[in-house]
Amino acid sequence: MQKRVLVTGGAGFIGSHLCRFLLGKGHEVLCLDNFFTGRKSNIDDLLGRHDFELIRHDITESILVEVDQVYNLACPASPVHYQYNPVKTVKTNVMGVINMLGLAKRVGARILQASTSEVYGDPKVHPQTEEYWGHVNPIGIRSCYDEGKRVAETLMLDYHRQNRVDIRIARIFNTYGPNMLVDDGRVVSNFIVQALRGEDLTIYGDGRQTRSFCYVDDLVRALYSLMESDTFTGPINLGNPNEFTMLELAELVIDLTGSRSQITHKPLPADDPTQRQPNISKARKELDWEPEIQLKEGLGQAINYFHQALTA
Repeated sequence: MQKRVLVTGGAGFIGSHLCRFLLGKGHEVLCLDNFFTGRKSNIDDLLGRHDFELIRHDITESILVEVDQVYNLACPASPVHYQYNPVKTVKTNVMGVINMLGLAKRVGARILQASTSEVYGDPKVHPQTEEYWGHVNPIGIRSCYDEGKRVAETLMLDYHRQNRVDIRIARIFNTYGPNMLVDDGRVVSNFIVQALRGEDLTIYGDGRQTRSFCYVDDLVRALYSLMESDTFTGPINLGNPNEFTMLELAELVIDLTGSRSQITHKPLPADDPTQRQPNISKARKELDWEPEIQLKEGLGQAINYFHQALTA
């Protein structure tokens, strides 16, 4: 059955892929974005479609539209961008989420909140399960995002318990792929862009800190499965459980790009997590989902995208 779906942050990296996926499933899509990190070029090919509508709007201001579902992805996700205006980041995660929950409550829509592995902070439990409460610095430079997303989860559950709003919460781990900004600031895009430009790859710290990288197509499938599930609200970890050190990632990018770049080291930023790996047992059980695209294949796709972006 065709649904009318609102995707906030729909012109962003993940949002633009989600909009396409939903259109492919036969749904009508309202793409809402304030274009802080989103770009119209991500959705240019969709603008002429009868089943796609673009709304320029900031979720910190209320809006009323008639929809069946809301995917709330609106928030800068890279430290470079969410630390640029930390107060606005908090507002997006608090006032913005309240506005989206209010909308869902008024029109009876199901709402999915894009949360993050950052709710676990610099974890003392490894790998991270959904039951882990996290280890977050509430006053650090990353807290506008970390604590903002934690409050967003609180609001989701409180609206669910108090007002019976139909909610879904996805804790998204490191995601990469086409439509990332060239200056995104996250490690995969940084390494690829530096390698393609023949610059040294910058590793912060000794490079032994780990991350788990999920290709965007796999993540979008998971978000859709979670939204369509009638039995599970979350929170649920969505990410690739394969763990890599920063050194391993840098060496793989250099190999795949054929670059002559070297590796340089800089001091580790404050509160940067040393380990990050999702336990996805719940996603396997509740959503029958796990990633299909492994790092080497996904990096190849991302490298092709960034090569075109840099030469355009």
